[in-house]
Amino acid sequence: MKFMKKALVAFAIIGCQFAIVNSVKAGGLVTNSNQNAAFLRQMSQDAIIDVTGLYFNPAGTAFLSDGWHVSVNLQNAKQSRDITTDFPLFQQNLEKPYTPHKFEGDALAPVIPSLQLSYNHDRWSVNANFSLGGGGGKCEFDQGLGSFEAAYAGALAQNVPAMLPTMLLPGLEAALIAKGLPAAQAAVLATSLAQTGHYDGYTLNSYMKGRQYYFGLSLGATYKFMDNLAGFVGLRGVYATCNYNGFVRPGVGYSVPANAALGFPDTTGRAELPNYGIDLNCDQTGFGVTPILGIDYKINKHWNVAARYEAETKLRLKNKTEADVPTEVAAAAGPTLGQFKDGDKVPANIPGILSAGAQYSPIDEVRIMAGWHYYFDKAAKQYNNKQDLIDKNTQEFSAGVEWDINKWVTVSGSWQNTRYGLSDMYMSDLSFNLSNNMIGFGVRVNPTERLHIDLGYMHTFYKDHDVQTLTAAGLKTDTYHRSNRVFGLGVNVDF
Repeated sequence: MKFMKKALVAFAIIGCQFAIVNSVKAGGLVTNSNQNAAFLRQMSQDAIIDVTGLYFNPAGTAFLSDGWHVSVNLQNAKQSRDITTDFPLFQQNLEKPYTPHKFEGDALAPVIPSLQLSYNHDRWSVNANFSLGGGGGKCEFDQGLGSFEAAYAGALAQNVPAMLPTMLLPGLEAALIAKGLPAAQAAVLATSLAQTGHYDGYTLNSYMKGRQYYFGLSLGATYKFMDNLAGFVGLRGVYATCNYNGFVRPGVGYSVPANAALGFPDTTGRAELPNYGIDLNCDQTGFGVTPILGIDYKINKHWNVAARYEAETKLRLKNKTEADVPTEVAAAAGPTLGQFKDGDKVPANIPGILSAGAQYSPIDEVRIMAGWHYYFDKAAKQYNNKQDLIDKNTQEFSAGVEWDINKWVTVSGSWQNTRYGLSDMYMSDLSFNLSNNMIGFGVRVNPTERLHIDLGYMHTFYKDHDVQTLTAAGLKTDTYHRSNRVFGLGVNVDF
């Protein structure tokens, strides 16, 4: 039974850390770059000069007019994370006797707030940005994950046939005595009948839910070294709060002896399998600091270029865990349980980022943008050194355009391409990201010279990814699929 114990608990516990952190994001593996509604309508913001560009081009705020500049934003995001798993032993599921099985996860973030603030005076400006730099929602798999079921089905198929005589014997012996057979005769006959038992299949009750929020508050200052050159220095404090809640509860394995000739009901001798499932509820909290540098250079009235560097954020998440795990199962799980061991701190560093962009205005009413982002994923330490399973660091490319139709309305559209470099070993239904293309569009309405309203929409088109794994029971194939859409409203005021 060691195989069954180890498989069930290992897959159940690891499953609590699937990648719901990115439920509302555009950006890297653990980074949300959609900081406001202005980004949703025009995603190439690396060289814009606006208070809404505080995240992508903080140095650009140096060129705002003297006074206060405030942007308040709300976003609504919805995402699905679906995995279709094809595994031969799924045909032994008594409730769904077929393969493949589809496991659907829904993530919803009804309200994602953010605030950008800048005060300018002469050559100086001081600014602040509050936003959700990672996470921002909840993800729920009401039928668990395919890795749970595959491990469970494989353990049963390997172990139950040999267990059946022992499992069936008490029920058969009691049934024979109830029919009037003497105890000694009943014991002999029950032993014989137990040897004829067979394994029909399984049922499984599994569930997983996660919540993750990375709150970020950036404080910094810009200075214009020359009329067309500015620099930025700042820090971002990141407070992480997460919860993972789920269970794996084995159902009934139907094991029926060939006893119909004795006139027994069909249910005689059916037995419940030993319960090696778990219940887990883990809260994680941590705090880290991100140093940030930026530079903006206005080449002339047509061209503006900018760059930004964010250092890696050292983040350790402290566990507060309540778990119902049998002692012998916890021992069999080995280091896997350490990820959520009560009181421990686990590494979850946020990768550093280097970005650059350009903005070109052929005429005053039109702005054309392009940008590039590079995430240092392979250098950011994760639990159990999972970063070593990354083949290449993430890169993003973007392009966008804005057109001031008149003094009241600006229309915009953009595109962004995200390329992850994850190996098949990194990818699983427990934690996966998919390369994608995004489009964003929307409008800015200007009721007055000092009031601007952003309305934006972003939609992500992910590339499905197949991963094949050879197991003792045959080939297991997982197909990963995601969908994502975000709406946003922003109100920007200058005074």
